[in-house]
Amino acid sequence: MNHRLKVYNTLTKSIETFVPVKDGHVSMYVCGPTVYNDIHIGNGRPVIFFDVVRRFLLELGYQVIYVSNITDVDDKIIEKAKQVGMSESQLSTKYYEAFQTMVKALGSDLPDIMPKATDYVQHMISYIGALIEKGYAYETTLGVYFRVHKVETYGSLSHQNRDALEQAVRIDLDPDKEHPNDFSIWKKTSEGLHYASPWGNGRPGWHTECAVMNHELFHGMIDIHGGGSDLMFPHHENERAQAIALDHHGLAKYWMHNARLDVDQQKMSKSLGNVVLVKDLNDIEKQAFRLLILAHHYRQPVQYSHVLLEQYMKHYVALSKKIRFTLLDLKAQKISSSQLDNAFKEDIISAMCDDFHTPTVVTKTFELQKTLNKSHDLNEQAKIINTFAWLLPMIGIHLDLLVDDDVDMYLAWQKARANKNFDLADTYRHQLMEKGYI
Repeated sequence: MNHRLKVYNTLTKSIETFVPVKDGHVSMYVCGPTVYNDIHIGNGRPVIFFDVVRRFLLELGYQVIYVSNITDVDDKIIEKAKQVGMSESQLSTKYYEAFQTMVKALGSDLPDIMPKATDYVQHMISYIGALIEKGYAYETTLGVYFRVHKVETYGSLSHQNRDALEQAVRIDLDPDKEHPNDFSIWKKTSEGLHYASPWGNGRPGWHTECAVMNHELFHGMIDIHGGGSDLMFPHHENERAQAIALDHHGLAKYWMHNARLDVDQQKMSKSLGNVVLVKDLNDIEKQAFRLLILAHHYRQPVQYSHVLLEQYMKHYVALSKKIRFTLLDLKAQKISSSQLDNAFKEDIISAMCDDFHTPTVVTKTFELQKTLNKSHDLNEQAKIINTFAWLLPMIGIHLDLLVDDDVDMYLAWQKARANKNFDLADTYRHQLMEKGYI
């Protein structure tokens, strides 16, 4: 196989051949959560997708450093902490730990590094000072702002002209701002978690937090910067502007954004009462949800519904039972294979190299299951099982393939059936059902 990975770059609005900054290495930064609440299934989409990106890059032989930040200083954290009577640190720690649990529950591995914003505040203060010194930022009575007009390419990531950006920018209450588009990089305040700085007590702006953590962890342009499409503007645009100003590069070579997830044709919101939390899905539903997400291309919106989730639950359960039962049967008959279905593997690698086309992968997975359903050739079955053992870890679909301890039970069931001891056979059958083989 001689495949070249191609990715859609939001910055250029085109499919590009992936060529990392450093040969054989990939640096990837994906915006993580603000830890003031449990994550919902919309938050779960990038957790799943960018985990698969990392897994596939590893499959291609790259060394990958995957960073996803934790925003643990923010107005939302301050307000929530007041509401529940906890300190901001206690609240952010609680939801940081909950986030880690949900990442793993969705079948994803934790990123290699999960930097907390609070650990980099002094770096942020130095970074802001450098921006002021270079004329890219200025102080007002309420904080410090970044001069957007100083970056000629501002707006190029979100593909908006300056007039459109002026319409999109939020209303700001600081009358001393030089321009409506200028964004906050330091907020002066003594309320909640705050730090001493040359501009008075306060805390850093969200856009600066990510820019600085990238700056400190990677020390140069990274390969992939990812996140949800809702972060493209203003967050990623503002991150990029600061990197251009201070580091003289556009922060990332490739910008990747997953589309949003709606529930029953509507955006999730507390007012509509349609927010679905990841923690409220049971274990099988979480795996089915992962399958559901991968069945949609990451740049296409997902219209989630419980009916759709139930469909993928049926797919997941059927896939799990067929693979595990076949493996149990093969183990009992002492048949195994070290071979893969190379044509299938070629199709999977080709699909993933085509801008991570996971819908094709999911379709091919179900097709391979159908082939297994029809096969009466034990050696072919063993080859298919070995192919699944290669595929499923690469896309993070977890099946318990440790069946050795149940081989004796399976053989006892087969013996009871052969001897027409149906009561005993039913006993063993129910035990196998409980273990998810049937």
